[in-house]
Amino acid sequence: MRVLLVEDDADLSRRIAASLRAESFVVDIARNGEDAQHAGLTEFYDVAVLDLGLPNIDGVSVLKAWRAAERTFPVLILTARNGWPDKVESFKAGADDFLTKPFKVEELVLRLRALVRRSTGHASSKIACGPLTFDAQLGTFELSGLPLKLTALEWRVLSCPMLRKDIIVDRRELIERVYEGDAEVDSNSIEVIVARLRRKIGPELIETVRGRGYMLTVAL
Repeated sequence: MRVLLVEDDADLSRRIAASLRAESFVVDIARNGEDAQHAGLTEFYDVAVLDLGLPNIDGVSVLKAWRAAERTFPVLILTARNGWPDKVESFKAGADDFLTKPFKVEELVLRLRALVRRSTGHASSKIACGPLTFDAQLGTFELSGLPLKLTALEWRVLSCPMLRKDIIVDRRELIERVYEGDAEVDSNSIEVIVARLRRKIGPELIETVRGRGYMLTVAL
């Protein structure tokens, strides 16, 4: 899952990013409204965390620009402002959730996972594909009822098509959701990770669609 974290406090953004990366999120950071607006308009994101008080362009204006451009990824407002007018303005601009500072990182993680799950059309937190089950709220996988141990990269690759069963996930989209922007990516890195996953969960669950990407196809 790829997150755009928009927070002008450098220390806080580093701490939040470290916590999200520990939960296997890919995190891009923007520290002003102009950079945030550009990133949200030009990159793939599963979800965004957006502060309201930003340099250059305020958070609500950034959000309005995203929605005006039909960028539909869910947005969680994370701010020290806790007044009702700020909440109303944020939700009217297109926010999906609102969390005030100070906050627990554990709660932020749970809310982000819930937003991503709902945005991909899943009412239940548990998503099944044959013997494979993904708890989108806890971020855990099971295979035939037993915990499945995955590396961070394997988790990122597998969770993307799991949330979009029966839909082809483009290879480029996978790369952008698995690696952070400054990472050096080998041309066959996704293929290597998919091969490792097939050894762990069985080759029949992941289908390669030549020239396009990958999909999970086993019926529930």
